[in-house]
Amino acid sequence: MSLGFSELPPLNALKVFEAVTRHLNFRLAAEELGVTQGAVAQQIRGLEASLGLKLFDRLPRTLALTGAGAGYAVSIRQAFELIDEATRTLRPEPNRLTLSVTPTFASRWMLPRLPGFTAAWPDIDLRVLASERLVQFHHEGVDIAVRYGRPPFGAGLDATLLFSQTVLAVVSPALLEELGDPAESDNCLRYALLHDGHHLWPAFLAFTFPHVSLHHQHHLRFNQTALALEAAISGQGIALTSPHFVQNDLASRRLVPAFSQQMIMDAGWYLVWPRRPREQAPVIAVRDWLLAQVSG
Repeated sequence: MSLGFSELPPLNALKVFEAVTRHLNFRLAAEELGVTQGAVAQQIRGLEASLGLKLFDRLPRTLALTGAGAGYAVSIRQAFELIDEATRTLRPEPNRLTLSVTPTFASRWMLPRLPGFTAAWPDIDLRVLASERLVQFHHEGVDIAVRYGRPPFGAGLDATLLFSQTVLAVVSPALLEELGDPAESDNCLRYALLHDGHHLWPAFLAFTFPHVSLHHQHHLRFNQTALALEAAISGQGIALTSPHFVQNDLASRRLVPAFSQQMIMDAGWYLVWPRRPREQAPVIAVRDWLLAQVSG
């Protein structure tokens, strides 16, 4: 007669271990789990003692998985994913889906397209979560995210390119007429440069004026591209953005290109989602719809 899983470590310790493997930091894992840092450290010490193996190397400012710990982490994460998938299958929920995007992506790209999504998928209850920070998919209930950068984005995550990043400088037609063509270096110095959180102006100026070193004095700084674009529309300077975020503004001539060149970046906007044994239908639907919006 089977005695079940008598050699299985405590499940709570395994849950703590899985969180620590993602953060490689006891404090951050404790914040995610809602417990104290000491409790996390105690669970890890107890797990290592029960296994008779060292799972982490304690470094001055971080943790590092040992060889045994790295292999164990992959298996434990897969086990939790299987439990999660089995629970979802046993207790299916309505077609709810949480999509995490940056605020600029939400306001400049996603919101104008939402009526089309609602018409195409009226049975999916879509929640759009706008945040600059990286999300913890399982802990925060996020099903799919749109993020800027280069893969890989993390262990256990799949990613597909939504669109590559090119950088376009835009300005209001009224300001362009007032200050002149910024492609002439003397004129360019008359414009305020509207910065966002990506800090691309130094690279863009070097790209646009490869033989001239511009010592620009006029700067306005914002933490989001959407704010820099609103400032550009109101005639406060030149902003840098992806062409995908200003399609309507260019069509209506609220904005026009400040320079003819566009700078190609070695990065892009990606759809990112947790890898699961079986993909959920709403995730597939939203992912395919987002990709269709770009290709269309």
